[in-house]
Amino acid sequence: MNRLNPHLDAALHRVRTAVEQAAERGAEGLGLAALSSGQAKRRDALLSAQFIFRKQQALFSQRFDQSMRQQALESGADSSSSSSSSSPKHTQWDELSLMDDAQVNALVAADRIGLAIGHQSEWELREVDTYMGGIPGIGKEDRHPLRPQNIAQALLDGVNAVTDDQDTRQVLVDELTRSLAQEMRACYSDIAGLFRSRGLRPQDLKVRGTENTRGQSLRGGMGAGGHSSHAPLHDSRYATQPGALHSGQGYLTRPGGLHGLGGGMPGGGSGGGGVGGHSGHGAFGGYPAGAVDPQLMDLMRRLAMSPMAGVSGSAGGLGGPNSGGMPLGTPSQWQGWDGDGAVLGDGPIVLPPNLIHLHRDELRQAATGSLDHMVIDVVAGLFDQILADPKLPPLMSQQIARLQLPVLRAALGDRTFFSSRRHPVRRLVNRIASLAVAYEDYSEDPGKSFLALVRELIQDIVSGDFDRMDLYDAKLNQLETFIAEQTAHSLKSQGDAAALLERKETEIRLQQRYMQQLQQAMANVDMRDFLRNFLTQTWSEVLVHASRHPNLDAGLVDRLRNMGRDIVLSVQPKTTPQQRQAFLASLPVLMRTLNEGLDLVRWPESERKKFFAELLPAHADSLKGQALSPLEYNLLAKQLESVFGIAPPREQDLPAGAPLDLDLSERLTDEEARRLGVVEDEHVDWDGQIDIDLSGEDQRPLMAVDISIDGLPSAEEAPEPAAGGLLLDHLQLGFAYQMRREDEWTKVRLAHISASRSFFIFTHGDRHHETLTMTSRMLRRLCESGRLRAFESAYLLERATARARKQLAALSAKAPSVKA
Repeated sequence: MNRLNPHLDAALHRVRTAVEQAAERGAEGLGLAALSSGQAKRRDALLSAQFIFRKQQALFSQRFDQSMRQQALESGADSSSSSSSSSPKHTQWDELSLMDDAQVNALVAADRIGLAIGHQSEWELREVDTYMGGIPGIGKEDRHPLRPQNIAQALLDGVNAVTDDQDTRQVLVDELTRSLAQEMRACYSDIAGLFRSRGLRPQDLKVRGTENTRGQSLRGGMGAGGHSSHAPLHDSRYATQPGALHSGQGYLTRPGGLHGLGGGMPGGGSGGGGVGGHSGHGAFGGYPAGAVDPQLMDLMRRLAMSPMAGVSGSAGGLGGPNSGGMPLGTPSQWQGWDGDGAVLGDGPIVLPPNLIHLHRDELRQAATGSLDHMVIDVVAGLFDQILADPKLPPLMSQQIARLQLPVLRAALGDRTFFSSRRHPVRRLVNRIASLAVAYEDYSEDPGKSFLALVRELIQDIVSGDFDRMDLYDAKLNQLETFIAEQTAHSLKSQGDAAALLERKETEIRLQQRYMQQLQQAMANVDMRDFLRNFLTQTWSEVLVHASRHPNLDAGLVDRLRNMGRDIVLSVQPKTTPQQRQAFLASLPVLMRTLNEGLDLVRWPESERKKFFAELLPAHADSLKGQALSPLEYNLLAKQLESVFGIAPPREQDLPAGAPLDLDLSERLTDEEARRLGVVEDEHVDWDGQIDIDLSGEDQRPLMAVDISIDGLPSAEEAPEPAAGGLLLDHLQLGFAYQMRREDEWTKVRLAHISASRSFFIFTHGDRHHETLTMTSRMLRRLCESGRLRAFESAYLLERATARARKQLAALSAKAPSVKA
């Protein structure tokens, strides 16, 4: 007995669950339809169908499951037979027969039902298709047992088992088709998740056989305009992948398209290396962006390699009904554009055209699904808004415009592109745009270096394997590394403010940890409260400072370490003349050591006066009263020695901690505070009136509904906040922000975030950058009071989506009046 693959068996279990739920919903729908029917005959037919189906519902589910499994077994048998024999099976004439009308009607009905199911779950079905190639025993990916046509046939088999009446069958088929089409969308999504959890990976590479006809044309390998796009696998140019030469006379293609094998693409995919110009990425590395029609992918690759897309070199002819083999675009459209993101001559900056709009007809013709047509139009509209974005510098608009085809590829193959802000392609586009607005001048560094890097990154994407998501992750990491190094170098050239703050922050964290250790150790030591607070909070800082500065005099370090013990013993009662004489003799050294330690940490004078106002009376009181016994005195001294014998912690002992709430002015000298531009409370007019933002943008926070597009997956979450207290948790290195200073808005750039996010350094100014340093506490107050906000109201793609939705709403509102 043939057995199904375990992965396929689990998927069929999920399909049966979906069908049972759809059957229950369909039965209820029959009753509701009967109640709303205005004709008695129709109402009776619906009620009769509901009664029969309720009675035979278990039989329907059983027959449906049997049909699905039978089709799966036949599919596996066809696959094994086709793979075991390379020659086609010859059919005898006596085996041929004509199909009667009933069989034709059944096939037509199955196709109609399959189209209805597939239309509702087109995106989810694509994801399932990519996993089916990895299941042994499955034939072609587009002929797998879970396709809508098989489900439609099983539905008909189940209905036929329920009743013989044709009218009742038709009623049941219509109602179950509606309910099952709604249920299969979630079912296909769950099946894809099931395959992922079982360790299956999307199949991004497959071998398609050739027809031994004249010219050995590649199946499905024709360009958009009918140009042959094939390359035999035994050609050494394409024998770079493992196992490539073991595929007979096959041709190497991807479900996502023909990578570099198109005749219209110069050099078989120049600029890449490997199969179709993979830009150094193995075909089996990383993860694909999802399946796209081969003709559509081939067309996008040739569009991406055209001069209009900003890639240097000849692009050759472009297939398609509207191209006629001529170069893309016209010379007038290229004016001011050299194909590599630079401006020709001294004229105004000219943005490249919207390639998706220019070649909309070719793209829609190469796409097969209605959802693909919608995505093409949506992405074209988004780039209209991107290229017209007032926040984006024109030079950077030129570069981002070159990502039109890679973005379209990602949107066509991956449904999470529209729903998740964490999509690698979205993150890369948004990060480039957000970093770009922080530069004031691109004719000299640092803006010039950033522009050169972006041009290089985008060139690698456009000319490489841009349907690999790991490529975008790698470019994003490269971009963030560059920004971190550039900002660090900029601060270092101004006196290395970041290193100074890091040292201060480390000392503070060490002091905080040492303070906790002393508090625990002194919990059982009998002493006055003001001394306990002084030793744990202030003297712990002195000891940490001394331990991190080995250049201090060794004698001073020893006296500082013994000070904790000596000052506690100095306030103990003294009754004998010898004790009083010894105390008076040691008091000058004690006070000198105390002041030297407090000078090391720049303890405020006001705090010193408060401390000495309590210490001096305590010393006076110690000259009277009942003294401790020698045993008690020795025990106390021993206990204090063990407490202050604990060595201060080192940097490697520090755990990852939360941001520290500190007053930075107490840790810096006046010169250091001036050089760092420390922002204190007295520098901010907290009572001043904040005027409206002058950016000209709508400052209303975008919601998830604002960045969702009807007909596409809804956004999973709202955009990141551009203002308010939550902005503190979303600050990004290298981004631009608006800060309210001296009754006006100043554009600043975040240049440094300390390791524990306790200190933040901003820079401002065109040529001579000045620094503004503040603690997390000060920064939070600025955010909460509206005095610090993001320079952009939202990321680039989110802004473009919101504007596109608003524009569409305005057109829809005008439509009735125009029609009238």
